[in-house]
Amino acid sequence: MDTQTRHALKQDRFVEATASSIGWLQANRTNAIKAAAVVVVVIALIVTGCVVYSSRTEHADIAFGEAMDIYNAPIRQAGQPALPNDPSYASAAERGKAANPLFLKIASDYGWLKAGANAEYFAGLTYLDMGQTGAAESELQKAAGSSDKNLAALAKMALAGIYVQTNRNNLAVDIYQQLIKSPTNTVPASAAKLQLAQLYETTNPAEAKKLYAQIKDQDKGTAAAQIATQKLNGGK
Repeated sequence: MDTQTRHALKQDRFVEATASSIGWLQANRTNAIKAAAVVVVVIALIVTGCVVYSSRTEHADIAFGEAMDIYNAPIRQAGQPALPNDPSYASAAERGKAANPLFLKIASDYGWLKAGANAEYFAGLTYLDMGQTGAAESELQKAAGSSDKNLAALAKMALAGIYVQTNRNNLAVDIYQQLIKSPTNTVPASAAKLQLAQLYETTNPAEAKKLYAQIKDQDKGTAAAQIATQKLNGGK
């Protein structure tokens, strides 16, 4: 078969395929239009969703940053006057009172975003600063259920502290044991062991000593190991 003949055959096949496609489109014109419309709508929704998500994330991050600026403001020494261009607070309770409503609003408005989840945790901490343990417990329980394991672990540690303060040691023990079994970057197993050992010092001294020994041997070079060594040597 010569080159000219092969070229003619390819052309014929292309014409047949094109005609077949045109014929199918003509026969299914309504369905094709509907399908194209659906695709356009889906693409528009995706683009709109991305724009909205980006905008909401930006607003949430800005609001969270402003709340954290207050939370990180310094505490003045007793008798030290406040400076107009240098925000500071007379106590942690006063600072917590200023930051708390901001964190609560962020958590309410942007709870499905990272900034909103973080705000839930800090709302709990600011309630603690104000001495409102009941409200703090409620907020920290929400943060403890976060899909962000690192954030959830921090919330659980704070919750355990509340349980110890309110004489619910069994609940605190449960949390510490959970954190030991499932360590995170924010709460390594050694940190949870250390807290559990300190709790056991008055309720189960033998178990406390055992935990301190584990931390000393298994977590060498860490701050937790240094504290455990001091405890084993009779330090406070």
